[in-house]
Amino acid sequence: MGIWEISTKELIVSGGPIMIPIIICSIVALAIVLGKAIYFAQITVNPNDLKKHVFDMLKKNNLKGAINFCEASRSPIAKIIKAGILKYGDTRDSIKEAMEDVSLYEIPILEKRFTALATIAHVTPLLGLLGTVTGMTASFHTIQVRAASLNPVTPGDLAGGIGEALLTTVAGLLVAIPTFVAYNYLVSRVNHFVLEMEHAATELVNFLCHMSETSKIDLDA
Repeated sequence: MGIWEISTKELIVSGGPIMIPIIICSIVALAIVLGKAIYFAQITVNPNDLKKHVFDMLKKNNLKGAINFCEASRSPIAKIIKAGILKYGDTRDSIKEAMEDVSLYEIPILEKRFTALATIAHVTPLLGLLGTVTGMTASFHTIQVRAASLNPVTPGDLAGGIGEALLTTVAGLLVAIPTFVAYNYLVSRVNHFVLEMEHAATELVNFLCHMSETSKIDLDA
């Protein structure tokens, strides 16, 4: 009978006590990945459409409309653009500093719980290895006890320890591999967000400075 034909309960019991922390790690990792996936889905916007809409309102001297539009979006890009708009009329460095301050607050939110996810991806194989060591230790202990009592060692005597050793290794890898893949994917999403934030900030600074040189937006519009 293959491992895939064994029930989950039998696998957990056969894997020994080390299976408990591995299962806990799998549940925590799944919760983090689903939570981040939902969060990213909620804050994802088309940056080009966002910038076009905001810049069109600024060209029409509708500063408050642009700010309100940014406030209605949960995207960190919109929050950075809003910080820059609020500094309209100030120097280029002042506008950039305001947006950088917002990015220093938003980026850690995007990366929240990444450390826990990376830790799980690295720890679960070690837990599997620990289960392997404890399982093999149990097998050798069985051999020692049987030898001391002058009884022959049978495959059945060693099956429990060897099974525990192999099952914990498999369980650790089954949790670690998808967790590591998910972690890398989420990191790439954050890097994409950061890159879009930098592009939006640069474009807004250039746009606002150009507007300041050519005209004056009505702050009460």
